[in-house]
Amino acid sequence: MTQNITLPIIHEGQVIGAVELTKDLTNMGALQDKPEFLQSISQDGSYHPNRDSNDRTSFEDILTINDGMLNTIEQAKLFASNNNHILIYGETGTGKEMFAQAIINYMVAPKQKVIIQNCAAVPDNLIEGILFGTTKGSYTGAENKKGLFEEADGGIFFLDELNAMPYGVQGKLLRVLQEGTFRPLGASKEKKVNVKIIAAINVDPMEAIENNTLRKDLFYRLSSNMIYLPPLRERPDDIEYLTDNYIDYFNSVYGKNVKGISEELREFFLDYAWEGNVRELKHVIEAMITMTTSEILDIKDIPVYLNGKHKDKGKRKFEPKTGDSRVVIDLDEEGMDLREAVDRLEREMIVKVLGECRGNKTRAGEILGIPRQTLKYKMDRLGIPYDGEK
Repeated sequence: MTQNITLPIIHEGQVIGAVELTKDLTNMGALQDKPEFLQSISQDGSYHPNRDSNDRTSFEDILTINDGMLNTIEQAKLFASNNNHILIYGETGTGKEMFAQAIINYMVAPKQKVIIQNCAAVPDNLIEGILFGTTKGSYTGAENKKGLFEEADGGIFFLDELNAMPYGVQGKLLRVLQEGTFRPLGASKEKKVNVKIIAAINVDPMEAIENNTLRKDLFYRLSSNMIYLPPLRERPDDIEYLTDNYIDYFNSVYGKNVKGISEELREFFLDYAWEGNVRELKHVIEAMITMTTSEILDIKDIPVYLNGKHKDKGKRKFEPKTGDSRVVIDLDEEGMDLREAVDRLEREMIVKVLGECRGNKTRAGEILGIPRQTLKYKMDRLGIPYDGEK
């Protein structure tokens, strides 16, 4: 597996060339016993104890108890099992790269035939040559060089931030997807490749098409296998679950003994928009744990940039859609006990179903319509005794 980073060379405001760094991840396994690899954290939402790099990421490493995300994981496994190309979309920090890595490893592709390229990291005037190759004399200083598509022939090519690829180059990519052929820069003959494309974009595809950053015909070609990763603010169960996991992890990293968060901080986390999604939550928890001397994280421990957002929180506005009109409801926090009411209802339902199932968690989860893992987490959070492994 190789990962490519392209750095432009700029002189007097003009791009005059580029340096391409290629990292061969094939032999990374030899590093697995080194301490710095034993507690690595993915940028997209989950930590990997005893893993040496992201090239080993599996679906089991994606930390979630959200029903929608769990269904998405199963969907991704199906997509990994067919030959169609895949489009992953979601906001920055939702885990697109992690899903791509999990799909790649689920397919068990030859490591040397896996190419990863961030389209936003390549200058527009260089990306075509990097992707499709060059021939000597095609431009000043050009040499005969294979492109990344040729390197990935027979394997997988992950194109991150596809919507950053120049519009014209997207047309050449479409030809690869449709016909499996391309022409290197300056060449007179076509080359043929067989590559499975996994593409990721950080905006809604329709928005990207409207803004002319994604070709409509390219989108249609990728749309048969689409994966949507919802933002963290739409997954309150994951906010709490990931918070607990990150506290445990960073406790071990920094030698702390944080046992949880205060109710005020919990409410703030659930109310906050998390524009940086899982990645932001991870860094917030890390920052708080490094600075605290307490066993319970509180609102006073939040990073400075969040202070204003906490103070301005007074009233929350919900704007539910009702037909063609919008109803705005201002909710005074002092009278808002919805979360407490939901917790109480959940606890009563779980206790009742567990009693009917004689403590069988798997059966109780089936009746409640949630995975056993989710049920176990809810039991822990709600203080419901968990005896045995039934």
